[in-house]
Amino acid sequence: MIDLHYWPTPNGHKITLFLEEAGLPYTIHPVDIGTGQQFQPGFLAIAPNNRMPAIVDHAPADGGAPVSVFESGAILVYLAEKTGRFLPADLRGRTAALEWLFWQMAGLGPMTGQYGHFHVYAPEPIPYARERYAREVQRLLGVLDRRLADRAFLAGDAYTIADMACYPWISPYRKAPLDLEPHAHLRRWREAIAARPATARAYAIGRDPRFARSADLTEEQKRMLFGMAGPSVPGS
Repeated sequence: MIDLHYWPTPNGHKITLFLEEAGLPYTIHPVDIGTGQQFQPGFLAIAPNNRMPAIVDHAPADGGAPVSVFESGAILVYLAEKTGRFLPADLRGRTAALEWLFWQMAGLGPMTGQYGHFHVYAPEPIPYARERYAREVQRLLGVLDRRLADRAFLAGDAYTIADMACYPWISPYRKAPLDLEPHAHLRRWREAIAARPATARAYAIGRDPRFARSADLTEEQKRMLFGMAGPSVPGS
């Protein structure tokens, strides 16, 4: 029913977290972002920003032609509305879930991504960049910790797409782990999500041999991953 164009990154994990929780049938189509598969015309037809994940739903709710969706936050909303799950129906619960989903898309993901770039992948250390993003990510973790001080999950008692969006971005870099010790509520929340069977299944997918690559990126892979290769506009 669902074609998932995927690579095991934090944004990719968001979607397998949902699909495994919901029990929706899906087929994975690997998009090796280190070899430039995100620039292939077939993928760009459904993901014009040349970023994965993306999905194609062959059985949309309106019964019409297949629907393609790119951007991980948009995919989570689409799947939640399709299934009627993991997005509260009441006004306040839905608003809270969407607030924290968009907060992740605009803040936690980009800032943690920049933290990882300058601490793990940059060709030379740049102290200003390292310190700037380390401070900002710790600030964002503090925001999460305070939010979780009096509720089980980000939107309240129920696990939602907001939690699925944020969870993969909590200290995703083994070579530059973030200090979570000051954030007891965040750690409790993270452990609760890690213990869910669907979370284990979702992360097991990323360990499949199809997605194996060396621990250290080659210069060509860095060019592909960090915007130094591939066309930026059609025809360029």
